[in-house]
Amino acid sequence: MTYAVTAQGALEYYPCRYGRSRVLFRGPRRPLDDPYIAFLGGTETYGKFIEAPFPALVERAVGRPCVNLGVVNAGLDLCLNDPSVLDTMGRAAYCVIQVMGAQNMSNRYYSVHPRRNDRFLRASERLQELFPEVDFTEFHFNRHMLGQLQSLCPDRFHKVTEELRLAWVARMKHLLTVLGGRAILLWFADHPPPSKPVDQLDGDPLFIDASMVEALRRRAIRVLEVPKSDTARARGTAGMHFSDFEANAAAELMGPLAHEEAAEALTEALTGLLERDAR
Repeated sequence: MTYAVTAQGALEYYPCRYGRSRVLFRGPRRPLDDPYIAFLGGTETYGKFIEAPFPALVERAVGRPCVNLGVVNAGLDLCLNDPSVLDTMGRAAYCVIQVMGAQNMSNRYYSVHPRRNDRFLRASERLQELFPEVDFTEFHFNRHMLGQLQSLCPDRFHKVTEELRLAWVARMKHLLTVLGGRAILLWFADHPPPSKPVDQLDGDPLFIDASMVEALRRRAIRVLEVPKSDTARARGTAGMHFSDFEANAAAELMGPLAHEEAAEALTEALTGLLERDAR
């Protein structure tokens, strides 16, 4: 059944750090001495409201430490601008990278906070010239700012999303190249990758379509698409831990069964890779 919990009974996420990173990741902290698997991603990888997110389930299944580098509302800047995160991923036997939205990263139109990537910092001159009627000092979050731009002029807004898509693909290619073919790319969302670009501000990961994922296939060792099944969708928030105040946020996230589905697909892929390495 779905249930809410009080603050005293809320999940313990055991926040921890790796290396010299200032970012708090979900723990308990895993050892980095033995061969491990690193997981990079956003809210779903972190497992907000989930007792056992898919990195923890994979750890149980494959018998290897799984380092959860997921952060709520993270974008690619979290990894690419943090040497400790890059080092942790670089030393992993394999990495799993959740496909994250393109909105939460700095680009030629605006800058985001280096650790809290969903926070809007400033608009570039390019964006101010594109939307001269907007006072960008009023915004604190990227999604709010983008929603306002979309409502003002969808045509001009499309220029922004085009830039975000180009920047996202370029940075993902760079990250996958740095990891040297040891990364599994994971699409984990409530829908499959759209067949064409979508500028709407719902349906995470924002602004990512199938062609963008396909452009990365040759640089990843595997590409796994695990959209939410009808059974998981029917379960709703059953088994999630949240307060009454958090109910709406929880309803938008992947539930425990969806995490089990992702873990099953990842376990099969990683087991095959680890067995190959052992031969």
